[in-house]
Amino acid sequence: MNALIWLFDTVVQLFIYVLIASAVLSWLVAFNVVNVRNPIVAQIGEVLYRITEPALRPIRNLLPNLGGVDISPIILILLLLFISRLLHEYAVPATYIYAR
Repeated sequence: MNALIWLFDTVVQLFIYVLIASAVLSWLVAFNVVNVRNPIVAQIGEVLYRITEPALRPIRNLLPNLGGVDISPIILILLLLFISRLLHEYAVPATYIYAR
């Protein structure tokens, strides 16, 4: 059971890093720091978009229009961390806590 929890935590952490990278890249594109006409930047942006968009789209559909500010990655990160903590709380037997 501990191996599955470790695997889930690792996947969640990697996905959080991908979400952060996607948000940073979108800011860099919005402020014209990087050019999307560069093939490498375009490929990286496309990969990040394809990985993160299926998870972000339902959250964006629920949120009201905030005038160009997208807080859906923050909400998704908080949700993933909450699920991870909840899994740790209910999957780890209480004997580990009180056995000391």
